[in-house]
Formats: sequence, structure tokens, C-alpha cells
Amino acid sequence: MSAAKTAHTDADERLLIEAAQKDPSRFGDLYEVNFARVYAFIASRVHDRDAAQDLTSDVFHKALANLSRFEWRGAPFAAWLLRIAANAITDRAKRTAREVPSPDDPPEPGTETDMTAVEHRAELIRLVEQLPADQRRVIVARFVDERSIHEIAQQLGRTEGAVKQLQFRALEKLRSQMEGASA
Repeated sequence: MSAAKTAHTDADERLLIEAAQKDPSRFGDLYEVNFARVYAFIASRVHDRDAAQDLTSDVFHKALANLSRFEWRGAPFAAWLLRIAANAITDRAKRTAREVPSPDDPPEPGTETDMTAVEHRAELIRLVEQLPADQRRVIVARFVDERSIHEIAQQLGRTEGAVKQLQFRALEKLRSQMEGASA
């Protein structure tokens, strides 16, 4: 990203933050810009869709509640949100550890965050959201909900062949867009 574009993006982000601090109803703009990144960060560590959704909701709730304390220091707003997310994941792990130990617990605090992987996952989430509705439903059902082709076909009232074709087209489109984004 060029220095001019980064400066423009920083200025835009700062204006969004200031607007939301003055009028909390404007927080939705910050939510829209940062949702995919925060969800991808959490989902890569929690590996449980419901927990990831709950934690993502908690992060934005905490961010809104504490927005008046946020001070612009030149770091992206997302960094602040990811710190809240890391703390929420750690808190969840501590609660879970008291209940039943799980091999799926997130890494210990201080573990290096692979921001490239988080950005990659966030981009993938954005691209899936842009797929045509039928393709998006198939991809979400197949890879998020882990449903079989047969189950998806029944759910959508389509043949298994049609579902396979929708899945194939969606994956091809996602693959080409991801390759184009990394080029």
C-alpha cells in the first residue's frame, strides 16, 4: 500500500473514530470496516463457530462501551480491537480451563499473532459474502456448518449435481480472487 493511500486510510479511520466517540450510533461504520478482521482473528484461535460469534459480539460491545477512552496514537483501530479480542479469548480460556480442559484452547497470551493469516482469512470472509446467494449458501453450509452435499441438496431443494456445480463455481471464483489479491 502506498504511503499516500495509508495516510488517507488513517485519516478516514480517525474521522470514523471521532464521529463514533461524539455519537455512538456512528459506531456501526467502525463495526462494518473491522468485523471480518476481528472475526477471522477469533475464529482462527477458537475453532468453534458459536464461540467465535459470541466472542466477536463481546469484542464490539466492549469496544463501544470503552470507545470514549480510545486515544488515536497512529496505530490502526483494528489493533485495539484485536487486543480486546485477545483478552476476550484469554478470559474464555481461563473460564473453560476451570470447567473442563480442552485441546482446542487458544495459545497462551504473548504468542505471536500471524497477522498475514488473519488478513488472509478476513479477505476470504469478505469474498464469500460477495458470492451470489446460492453459491454463498452452499459454501457456508459445506465448510462452515460442515454439511454433506446430500444434506445441502435437500435443504436447498436441488440435486446433488447442482450443489456440486455451485460449490465448484464458488471455489473457482474464490480461488481466482484470492490469487489476484496476493499478486
